[in-house]
Amino acid sequence: MIANKNTAKKTAEVLLQINAIKLSPNKPFTWASGWKSPIYCDNRIVLSYPPIRNYIREKMAKHIEKQYGRPDVIAGVATGAIGIGALVAEYLGLPFVYVRPEAKKHGRQNQIEGYIEKGQNVVVVEDLISTGKSSLNAVKALKDAEVIVKGMVAIFSYGFDIANENFEKEHVTLHTLSNYENLLEQALDTNYINKKELETLSRWNANPSEWNAN
Repeated sequence: MIANKNTAKKTAEVLLQINAIKLSPNKPFTWASGWKSPIYCDNRIVLSYPPIRNYIREKMAKHIEKQYGRPDVIAGVATGAIGIGALVAEYLGLPFVYVRPEAKKHGRQNQIEGYIEKGQNVVVVEDLISTGKSSLNAVKALKDAEVIVKGMVAIFSYGFDIANENFEKEHVTLHTLSNYENLLEQALDTNYINKKELETLSRWNANPSEWNAN
């Protein structure tokens, strides 16, 4: 679920402006999974642009309070959401922790870095949702630590059906500032893409694992 339409379009606009999101339907990217994709997203670039990172920080913080109330702790998912998560926590004046993909093999063998107590209310911050697997892995680690995960807020989601199914299965609510549908609307409105490219991009989103540029 997106925060609201205006925020969704504005977020898409700024992500395109700084090339945090790139659309290339005619020369697709190859993801680590091996999928061919006409979109590449790296929202960590947001951190390099103070006005934009402040916009994202403020919108995420206000949306967290609106949807979940004021939590005890903000948790960022490593590594992509550590930066923005810490900024959101700072804006709200709240403690911050981050969650590794797995526990360290040495030292204290932490998966959750930072101080957190059993029973505390936590909202998870993520930069990008694809299938949701890594994000939900972080939620599991937090639940294993016996904290209460109120939900998750992310900058952007590809809007894959599999992600929706995964979040529903784990009973985790997800809100995003923007998503693929609003990204394409904004890209078309600003002539970043044309209608033919829009059709290509829409086909990919409907079946990304089988899509190819031809």
